[in-house]
Amino acid sequence: MFNLFNKGDSRSNDVKSLRNTFLQAVKEQLQKAEGGEGRNIKGINFYILENVADKHIYEAAVYLDEQDKFKQEIQRIADDFALDLPANWTLDLTFKSEFPPEAIRLNGLDAAIFIQTKDHTIQKQGEGYIRVLAGEAEKEEYHITSNDGIINIGREKRVQVDEGFFRHNQLAFPGDSDKEPNKYISRQHAHIEWNNEKGCFMIFADEGGIPPGNKIKIRSTNNENLIKLNSMHIGHQLADGDQIILGESAVVEFSYKVNN
Repeated sequence: MFNLFNKGDSRSNDVKSLRNTFLQAVKEQLQKAEGGEGRNIKGINFYILENVADKHIYEAAVYLDEQDKFKQEIQRIADDFALDLPANWTLDLTFKSEFPPEAIRLNGLDAAIFIQTKDHTIQKQGEGYIRVLAGEAEKEEYHITSNDGIINIGREKRVQVDEGFFRHNQLAFPGDSDKEPNKYISRQHAHIEWNNEKGCFMIFADEGGIPPGNKIKIRSTNNENLIKLNSMHIGHQLADGDQIILGESAVVEFSYKVNN
C-alpha cells in the first residue's frame, strides 16, 4: 500500500500528498534553476519509473489524463512565488525504465524532475524503421536512430549537386534500376531528422522534392487527408505506419517498431 506520507491510507489522501510533494519539488527546483526567476526556463520534465508500485497513485497525482490541470497547478505555484515563467513553457510527463542522468530524483519517490533552460536540455533518444514498399532501394529496410543526424533520401548514393558539392543519400534508390518508380525520384528528394523538442522523427522536402518538380505525399495514420509537402521549411511529424510517396509511385513506410 502506498504509505509514504502518513496521512491516512485512503487513495484520495495519497494522491493529494503525492501531488503536493511534486509541486513543492517544482518550486524548489525552479528557484534553484533561475535564482527565483523563470524567464530562461523552457520546460519542466517529470520522470516516473515504469514499474513503480501503486502506479495509479502517481498517474492520478499528475493528472495523467488531463495534463493541463497539472500544468495549471504549477503555474499557480510560479505566480505565488514570482517565478515569472514564460508563456510558452512546456510540461512533459514520462514513464521511463531509468532516469536521465541530468534529472534530480525526489527523495523517497520513484520520480525525478528536470528543469529545461535555454542552455540545458535533455537529449531524448529514439529509433525508427523505414521500409521500402514500392521501388528499389539499396536495402529493403533501414534502421535509423536519433543520433544519426540528417538522413538524406534520393536517387543514387552519391550525387553532385549545386556549386559542385556532393550529397550522400543514406536512403538511396539506384538510377540504373529497372523499377519504374525509381525514375521519378530526385537526387535531392527529402531528408529525415530527429526533433529533440518533440521527441520524434520528421521528414522534410528538399529542393528536388517540392513542386513543380518531383513531389512528396504522405498518407498519415494521424490524418485522414493526404498531406503534401510544398515547402522545404515545413516538415511533417512522422507517426507509426505513415506511408510516404516519393515522386510518382515509390513508397516507403515509417515505423517506430521492428518488423517481425
